[in-house]
Amino acid sequence: MDGHPEALIELGAIKDNVSALARHVGGAQVMAVVKSDGYGHGMIPAATAAVDGGASWLGVVHVADAVALRQAGLTVPVLCLLAAPGAPHEDAVRHDVDLSAGSVDLVTQIAAAASRAGKPARLHLKADTGMSRGGATAADWPGLVAAGLAAEAAGDVRIVGIWSHFACADMPGHPSIAAQLEVFRDAVSAAERAGVRPEVRHLANTPATLTLPEARFDLVRPGGGVFGLSTLPGGWLPPWLRPAMTVRARLVQTKRVPAGTGVSYGHRYVTSRDATLGLVPLGYAEGVPRAATNTAQVHVRGRRWTISGTVCMNQFVVDFGDEAVAAGDEVVLFGPGDSGEPTAQEWADALGTLSYEIAVRFAGRLPKSYLGVTQSTDPAQALVPGAPPAPGAAAVAGSAGAPGAPRAPLEN
Repeated sequence: MDGHPEALIELGAIKDNVSALARHVGGAQVMAVVKSDGYGHGMIPAATAAVDGGASWLGVVHVADAVALRQAGLTVPVLCLLAAPGAPHEDAVRHDVDLSAGSVDLVTQIAAAASRAGKPARLHLKADTGMSRGGATAADWPGLVAAGLAAEAAGDVRIVGIWSHFACADMPGHPSIAAQLEVFRDAVSAAERAGVRPEVRHLANTPATLTLPEARFDLVRPGGGVFGLSTLPGGWLPPWLRPAMTVRARLVQTKRVPAGTGVSYGHRYVTSRDATLGLVPLGYAEGVPRAATNTAQVHVRGRRWTISGTVCMNQFVVDFGDEAVAAGDEVVLFGPGDSGEPTAQEWADALGTLSYEIAVRFAGRLPKSYLGVTQSTDPAQALVPGAPPAPGAAAVAGSAGAPGAPRAPLEN
């Protein structure tokens, strides 16, 4: 892309984050959730790094993503978290992809797909314990369990998991947390009394993985935590988790303007003195929220500067005062913070949202390059020196696990 914008992904940070999470949870297994293009970091490279770090499961939303992981050579169990009627369940079964069901009708669909595929589906029964999203309510749970057991007796499914999802785990002390834990335990007990023998019981997302040992059960499902992101108050993370994404570009033009110059659409910013303006080739089409207007900060020449004026579709402007900036200077929107640049969490705080949203806004919109080495069995995705990168990405060998690790230089 013109102006060399990119998302630089530290695969070593992803790998180290997963290793640290695995140590933190002790005997529980770790499912690295790599949905939404790996939270914007690139699903297959991120999944590969997570498995190298000790993830024994992967989680996605759509069957197509799970199949892509299989085609990339990843063999660990993969769960499709979205239980959707009409999805390509037969394709999932043929690729040994685990499926979720929260209704009797969906169990029936999955069983029929498994019969066509000629092998039993690996099924996770989902309980709605208080999120009021997917899954069976307490009233519907016995019927779902009975349908699952009937399909299992017919040889069409194997019930390998029971699961649910927290609504407020990122609000420590919220009364719904204990209530959901109790409902989940009751659901598991009822299913087991009926004859279900699950391999894994799982409930914990990133905030629960970090703060609720009683919610770990057999398997935890960190998503944002894999990438050094958090939804806990203030974006709190333990120091052993590191943000893995840096979004950066280069100034494409600078100019001197007099005091009183209106900047960008609507002249929502006016210079208060003679100033140098710099043009950054990123806008809301590339993932920069329009709400970042006059609010979010970027890092240039060793200090932070606030976006000046309205964020456009493909550009925004920064008032650099008398700083001697020039076209070609690197502009860092956010990163791990090692050099004083804003973090995704700081952008989220400024814009009243989550760091997850900031990261995924750039999914599929920017070229990605990768810093770090993984041990993927798929040579097309291994990201080792000399191996071809993932489509649209550039592989850069290096170490990314330690704070202060050098960034790959932007192309000149």
